[in-house]
Amino acid sequence: MAMAVGNGAPQSGDEDDGGYRPMAEINITPMVDVMLVLLIIFMVAAPLMVAGVPLELPNTSAARVSQSKKAMVVSLAGDGALYIREEQVSPDGLVPRLRELRAVEGDTVVYVRADKKSNYGDVMDVLGRVGESGYGRVSLLSQPKPQGAQ
Repeated sequence: MAMAVGNGAPQSGDEDDGGYRPMAEINITPMVDVMLVLLIIFMVAAPLMVAGVPLELPNTSAARVSQSKKAMVVSLAGDGALYIREEQVSPDGLVPRLRELRAVEGDTVVYVRADKKSNYGDVMDVLGRVGESGYGRVSLLSQPKPQGAQ
């Protein structure tokens, strides 16, 4: 808390209050401190609320509700060759083949991988062709950095 204090000598207009003047400023530092502490508490507590309760689930002989599909991966090799999963396709045949697979398997996420030697424009072209084939969800894949690498 701050307070303006005079030197004790009466100044003009300060005859009755003994030299004290009210401070007309609000100190918001304590409020900011409290808000930052609350922010840190919520940042620490939020992942704990999402985790859930550890359970040991029972076994069952029932079939799975949804069969896991093979991931739809479009790869662009360093030499410019295009692959859908492990099948090589021509650049002109990429869109028709993806449309065929979409008709059979339904709409799913398409993962696009590209060699790091690939040209950025080529990668963007592949992304555009995947979108042109009707897939709405596209994700780029990369390798995580090894531990300790800068």
